Amino acid sequence: MKFTFNIFRSLLLGLVGSLLLAMSALAEYPERPITLVVPYGPGGAADLSGKMIAATAPGYIGQPVLAVNKTGAAGVVGSTFVINSDPDGYTMLSARVGSQMGVPAMNKTIGYEWDDYTFIGMLEINPFVLVVNPESGLNSFADFEAKLKAGEEMSYSSAGVGTLLHLATAVMADSMEIDFEKLIHVPYKGGGAAANAVVSGQVDFSWQNLSAVLASVEAGRLSALAVTMPERQEVIPDVPTVNEVGYSALEKIIGWSAIYGPPDLPDEVVSKWAEVLNSLKEDRAWLRMTRSLGNIVSIMSPEETKAFVGDQYMVFDNAVNELGLRIE
Repeated sequence: MKFTFNIFRSLLLGLVGSLLLAMSALAEYPERPITLVVPYGPGGAADLSGKMIAATAPGYIGQPVLAVNKTGAAGVVGSTFVINSDPDGYTMLSARVGSQMGVPAMNKTIGYEWDDYTFIGMLEINPFVLVVNPESGLNSFADFEAKLKAGEEMSYSSAGVGTLLHLATAVMADSMEIDFEKLIHVPYKGGGAAANAVVSGQVDFSWQNLSAVLASVEAGRLSALAVTMPERQEVIPDVPTVNEVGYSALEKIIGWSAIYGPPDLPDEVVSKWAEVLNSLKEDRAWLRMTRSLGNIVSIMSPEETKAFVGDQYMVFDNAVNELGLRIE
């Protein structure tokens, strides 16, 4: 009898264990709030993109999404935090062109490569604009070009070494045949701080995401001299394209925002986030906010995102190599 009871107890325990495992397997992601790491400081394009996702995604994913700024080392600190996080879908990255493409192309001493992450999807493309202080006396790109060609000392701000704000000036110098080494680089902790440096007159110019500086341009705190798109942008119709001012090669300078996860993210997490991003295509509030900043909506699948970033990486990797900017 005792033997029979022991067998029954073992079977019962096994059944309970199986039920618990089944219940665990049936639990759908996510079951708790999700942290979306923004690797740059407040006020820049990465911050704006992250906060818009945090405001919109909960309606589709079913849990709060908390945008958290983890700044430092041109986005490397926040990016490294995510890549070393548990691959459970509760720590995601507001990925940016600088921290996920520019810095890996330039700096080989950081702890990740451009393709080490789990790609979730592209959100938007960001035109770049060349901005100066309205009191600088530089009223057009021709004025700016003349000052550079005359060899006058000029300083520029960026969100850090290897960010697109930094590499954009390097690409510009190469295209305009200007000595890049003579331009004074002043890095800041984020695109917002870099833009404010131009507003306050601490530096002469900056290449900036249009989304991050549109309000300042509209308010007259900054003057935009050129935009890096094939066509003029509706939100700044009076600003010429880089092709119009004679430097079509600068069209390669574009920003973007995407969602990444740590390596080896489960398929169910990738699928869930892909569904969320697809839903954004029809979300009027998110579309309105994104377009109002001068961004171009561009939702891509994980595969399309990886291919897009890989192509851009090759362009900047070659530019960094030609300009001798590699850090190894």
